[in-house]
Amino acid sequence: MSLNKIERRERIKMRIRKIVSGTSERPRMTVFRSNKQIYVQFIDDLAGVTLATASSLEIADQTAGKNKCEVAALVGALAAKKALEKGIATVSFDRNGYLYHGRVKMLADAAREGGLKF
Repeated sequence: MSLNKIERRERIKMRIRKIVSGTSERPRMTVFRSNKQIYVQFIDDLAGVTLATASSLEIADQTAGKNKCEVAALVGALAAKKALEKGIATVSFDRNGYLYHGRVKMLADAAREGGLKF
């Protein structure tokens, strides 16, 4: 029996989460992508806390006239800035079951340019 796309993504997500885990020194940077918005969280899995967040909702005034990939790049830069302010320099990247392509790749590249190491 074939899987629908949501079940398929959940299986990929669990396969990734078996390997990627966050600590206080190296938190997990997880990405959630909806049809309109993109969100990033820095999570310490050992303590079960979210250390920092960034989303496209925070920069809604800067996104007028930009496509979704350009918005993802802005969110990646914002996420890197917030993480560095909290003292987070290295992260484990969790693509959350999405392909490393398009918006997810643009966000990751912008976060790297912003100073994060992963």
